[in-house]
Amino acid sequence: MSRLGIIGGSGLAKLDNLEITKREMVQTPFGEPSGPLITGMLSGHEVIFLARHGYGHTIPPHKINYRANIWAFQELGVKKIIAAAAVGGISNNMAPGRLAVPEQLIDYTYRREGSYFEGGESGIEHIDFTFPYSQSLREVLILAGEKANIDIAQGGIYGVTEGPRLETAAEVNKLARDGCTIVGMTAMPEAALARELNLDYVTCAFVVNWAAGRGDSIIDMKDIEKYMQVGTQQLRQLLAAVPALL
Repeated sequence: MSRLGIIGGSGLAKLDNLEITKREMVQTPFGEPSGPLITGMLSGHEVIFLARHGYGHTIPPHKINYRANIWAFQELGVKKIIAAAAVGGISNNMAPGRLAVPEQLIDYTYRREGSYFEGGESGIEHIDFTFPYSQSLREVLILAGEKANIDIAQGGIYGVTEGPRLETAAEVNKLARDGCTIVGMTAMPEAALARELNLDYVTCAFVVNWAAGRGDSIIDMKDIEKYMQVGTQQLRQLLAAVPALL
């Protein structure tokens, strides 16, 4: 049976309910991943966990070695990846505290190593990216939310910005005009790299603040921390319900 991989984003550097059995640093042709990959039992099923920003949250979004992270999961036999992400809410139904399983994304990043195929010995391959997320995994997350009594927004468009700064109000207005409902910094090139390796990939986003210009005031980091705690608790409950559904 293929293994499930979980990528922890901001606020989710560990899974409290994971019974750890192994830690290993996987060497890849693209350097080292963000940290050791942790194998353990979650709700009686084996999963592999990695903290995207490092276990001390020391790696900013634009400096993450996305290629090494995804490659390391493949090396350990992972075929399905659930990627957690803290995001800002743009549309009215994406208020702080909400979980979302987006169905589309728009990539606004511009200085990241975004492909395993760079010509030469690695060749060139043009992947179909019409639907960037695995629909079957999206359905699993939605069902897990129902079983855990967690209200999940079953769709939306994730606008992926470069970071590490947050966006301006004008930039968020542009994202809204483009159709984005949430904004974050880590879904790309993760999703595309997973597709290049034929891995099922899905984002589970938790909204920790209104995006710039969408709330009543400037973004308050204390409020973000509060909703980060709410979101990570819900996310842990959600993830605990997932393995039995795969």
